[in-house]
Order: sequence, then C-alpha cells, then structure tokens
Amino acid sequence: MRFLLSVFLTFLISLFSISAQSERPESIVIPVSSLGDVSETRKKILQNTLEDELKSHFKLISQERFEEAQEKAFEELDYEECTEDQCIMMIQEMLQVENVFHLEVIGEGIDTQLSLSWRTLDEKKKETDFCEECKTRELNEKIGGLVQKLVGVKKEVVVKEEPPRKVDPVVVETSKVISKVVQEPVVQKIEKDKTDGMFVTVGGKGTILTSSNGTSWTQRTSRTSRHLRGITYGNGLFVTVGWNGTILTTSNGTSWTKRTPGTSESLYGVTYGNGQFVTVGGKGTILTSSDGTSWTKRTPGTSKSLYGVTYGNGLFVTVGESGTILTTSNGIFWTEGTSGTSEVLRGVTYGNGLFVTVGWNGTIFTKSNGISWIKRTPGTSEKLYGVTYGNGQFVTVGGKGTILTSSDGTSWTERTPGTSESLYGVTYGNGQFVTVGGKGTILTSSNGTSWMTQRTYRTSYFLNGVTYSQ
Repeated sequence: MRFLLSVFLTFLISLFSISAQSERPESIVIPVSSLGDVSETRKKILQNTLEDELKSHFKLISQERFEEAQEKAFEELDYEECTEDQCIMMIQEMLQVENVFHLEVIGEGIDTQLSLSWRTLDEKKKETDFCEECKTRELNEKIGGLVQKLVGVKKEVVVKEEPPRKVDPVVVETSKVISKVVQEPVVQKIEKDKTDGMFVTVGGKGTILTSSNGTSWTQRTSRTSRHLRGITYGNGLFVTVGWNGTILTTSNGTSWTKRTPGTSESLYGVTYGNGQFVTVGGKGTILTSSDGTSWTKRTPGTSKSLYGVTYGNGLFVTVGESGTILTTSNGIFWTEGTSGTSEVLRGVTYGNGLFVTVGWNGTIFTKSNGISWIKRTPGTSEKLYGVTYGNGQFVTVGGKGTILTSSDGTSWTERTPGTSESLYGVTYGNGQFVTVGGKGTILTSSNGTSWMTQRTYRTSYFLNGVTYSQ
C-alpha cells in the first residue's frame, strides 16, 4: 500500500513539474559578450551559471534555434546592423519569443563589471554590479543577484484599508515575470476607407500602416505579432505575407483577415498578375491563389529560399538565394534560369520592357525579351533590397539609406536620401515614389532624385514592404 501511495505521489509531483515548466515564458539567452581582459573560460562559466539561474523563471530557447534565427537575420541585414537592437528585435519576431537576456562582462586589470540586460518587445531593463579583485567564483555568485534583481521576487508593501481598526503593513511577494497584456492599437479613422489610391506598408510585429497621400499614415490592426515582409495589390485586394506562413488579406485596407496557406515556411514576397496571386518564401516555397483566400502549393524544383517576385509581359519571375531565378507563365510550372551570380537576389520588378533584379553587394541584373540576364555596374557595394519602376525610371533601395535611380536599367545614379537607415521596400503611385525601412522610416519623392522624410507615424519596428493600389 505504501509503495502504491509513493508511486502515486511521485506521479503527481511530475505532473505539477511538467505543468509549471509549460507555463514558463520562453526566453533567449544571448552568448556572453566581453570587453577588455576577460578569458573565454570565464565567459563560458558565467554563461552556464546565467542559464541555470534563468531556468527557474523561463523556458530557454536552444542555442541551435537561436543561431539559425541569427543566420536568417544576417541574411536580412548588413552584418554591422545585426550587432544592434534591430537584429535582436528581428530574432525575437522570428522565434516569437518576447524575452531576451544578455550578459556583458568588462574587465580592466583585476577589476570586473557585470551588466545583465533583459529585453522584451516593449522595453529594456539593465542591472549592473562591480567587483574589485574578484575571481571567477565570486563573479559567478553575483550572477544570481543580478537575475534576482531583474526577474526575481520583489517585496511590495500593501496597507489594508479596514478603518477604524489600525493594522500593520502586510508584505506580499509577487513575481516580476508576469504575462503580457496585449492592447489593441488605437486606429485613426480615415474619412473614406477605400482602396483606390491607397499606399500600404507592412513590417515588424504585424505592423500595417495605410496612407492616401504617402505623407499621413494610419495604423491598422493586423491581429498578428508576426513579422510581415511583402505586400501587393490586385483585383481589388491587398495581400500581405510574412513569417511562419502568415497571409493576411483586405479589400478596404482596414479590416484584415488571416488566411490558411498550408505552409509554416516564412513567406517573403508576393505579387499579382494574370488573374492570380503568387507568394514565395523559404526553402523554395511557392503558393498561388486566384482569390487570395485558397492557396495551392507549387513545386518549383529548388530548395533555395526565394525573396522577391514580380509579373510582367506575361511572365512571373522570382529571385532568391545563391542567384536563383525562376520563371513561369502560369504560376504552376517553373523553369530555372541562369543569372551568372551566387549573390543573394532580393528584389525584382518589371518596367518599360525590362526585368530588373537587385541583391547583395550592389548586384543588379537586367533582362529584356529573349536576352539573357546582364550584370550592371551601379557603383555601390551596399546590399540592395527593393526595386520598382515608375515615372519613366527604375528606383532601387538598400543598406544604409542607399537609393539608386536609372532611366534604362543600365546606368545608375546614387541619390542622397538624408537617412542612414536601411531601406527595404519601394513602390510608385499617385505621382510619387515611396520607400520604407528601419525604425519606421518612410521617404517620398516625386522624381526619384530629391527625397523627403514623411513619417508622421512613429514606430521602432522595421517597415519591409510597400505597395500602392491604382
């Protein structure tokens, strides 16, 4: 009998343990960074201790998952940018993890400073400790104190209001690790919600903004926190795509509906042509739809990630990893072409009888009917992310505020946009070019030469894609 009772109690304890673990929020622990005289061995010891301390509060993301997301972030951003807040934010969005911890160790002679930061999608906290002549064992003990200050138990004094009897203060222990309350953003109202002549841009954490003139922007409710990457307009419908197979549609720019594409792969680009939508993404993913609601997966014959797609002259063209270029006339049967480069190709457009694709290290290729892809020399080594055609010229945008223009796709001129933020998407409509990028950057230009900042809505999230309905 005692044996059965012992087994039953053990079973209950294990159930409670599993339940407690499943309720812990997920967290990323970035590898310890250092400055000054700090050995790799010391960093490793402190990293292990930090992870052990955090395990009681969080479910930690494996190093393999973190490194995979980091590699994808490196593909999206310049390496230099990926050491900043933007890269960490992108990794959080990819992994759908709110909490990130990072320990920095600074050593000077025999003195050491420990700085532990805790970042969520909304704020960043930091605790610091300084130690004179501390050995690794003493620094190790301080890790627990830093974790306790950030996420441990804190004491709050609560006075019970039970007059007229006087009572002593009651100490209540509450955890700093609390579930996040998501508040829907306040949506400003446009006088006429219609798609004719509307700009729409999408970005990080489900950000969607609309504008009738490219100057004043209104936040819309996407009902997703996933990273949105591409957007297009066709047949009276906006379609935006993003991480983990996210597809949203709207007929008015205001109310967005989530669709079920039948894939969990991230989707990067989307276009409309020949009566159908085509979206492309990771590991050679291609989906097509005639109405934006029901999607069919196609077999392109490649496992390379595809980042951009366009339609022109009766042909769909998609580009991606390692210089990959695929074409089709119907969206079903795809043929691989030869680009002559191993660089990542990120954006593609069609205009004036010419396809233009752009990518890493200032890569630009053009192709007209019946002619192979020809490499052009734009005069920049920056990564190029987006390209469009309008008002008789091509405009491509990229890293560190790069903007280039060309009337023929052959000769390119660099412009001065007045921003150092990377620009990821560009479109043309209503007599002006609109480009979007890092930290909510939005620029407009009537001629592609002179650019103005038109950001009346501020956000810290990336804006990745932009389109115009006409």
